Amino acid sequence: MRINSPDVQGLFAWWVADDMGRIWQVASRYSLSPDEAQMLYGIKPSQLGSNGRQATVVEAWTRREFRLWVDDTLIQERANPYGFIPFVIFPNLREPKKFWGLSDIPPLVEPSRELNRAISQLSMILELSGNPIAVLEGVEQAEDISVQPGAVWELPERAKAYLLDLLQGGGIKLHVDFIDLIYRSLHDLSEAPRISFGDNPRSLSGVALEMELSPLLQRVRRKRLIRAAAYKERNEMVLRILEKRTGVKYLPVKQRIVWGPLLPQDRSRLVREQQTLVEAGIQSRHRAMENLGIDDPDAELEKIRGEANQTSRIRS
Repeated sequence: MRINSPDVQGLFAWWVADDMGRIWQVASRYSLSPDEAQMLYGIKPSQLGSNGRQATVVEAWTRREFRLWVDDTLIQERANPYGFIPFVIFPNLREPKKFWGLSDIPPLVEPSRELNRAISQLSMILELSGNPIAVLEGVEQAEDISVQPGAVWELPERAKAYLLDLLQGGGIKLHVDFIDLIYRSLHDLSEAPRISFGDNPRSLSGVALEMELSPLLQRVRRKRLIRAAAYKERNEMVLRILEKRTGVKYLPVKQRIVWGPLLPQDRSRLVREQQTLVEAGIQSRHRAMENLGIDDPDAELEKIRGEANQTSRIRS
């Protein structure tokens, strides 16, 4: 049994009109090479459309039926072996009264384009400043006017010549300030402060660093809430498949999703907090080990009991 993530661009869902939370059919479309089509479904390259180059496969799942098309030809039609639709579809960000969620990208598109334009303009100004433009006043016609070290210009009486300075008057600073403003807009819209990229000029740490990263932390917590529900649904599907294959009863089961810390933790302080909670009878040693990041608390507790028994035998 394998768990994978299909390309969402080839994923289609149908839901009950009055309840978007109830999906009655899901279709997954993807492409296979001739060798893969023959290996998986026994289809020869000569049987494929599009000159035998690529096979377009569509899997259609309902709670009762499974159908498989290859290049618009129905290859299989049988009962659903699972008894449920083996897909977990969850939104990136839920939009009211709509099934599909919102992407994080659209709000960042226009500021990114504006940033690209601003940097291109600044680059052009710097390039022209490195190759200055000669300005002549009172001259009707000029030849061989070049800007280079040691150049001598012959000008008529009362004529003026000078180099155009595009950087005078602090104009370059206006462009830099505008670019910094766009950067700030990007960080605000993406909820990723500049410090999250490692830029920490004030050397913040502890609570001050957490407050500075608060927008990003809130964003991650929202993502975790959405994904935790999806992971629990996925785990239940896996256990239901195991029940069918092994005959062992696994469900219902209580699940707990454990996420790693977002910021560097003070290990000694965290240990003291967990010790205090255990001694006060507020939580178990098993939960304390999970909070401290121990992968297998049961095995660790078994080792502790074994060491304690061995020590008591030596003392006796």
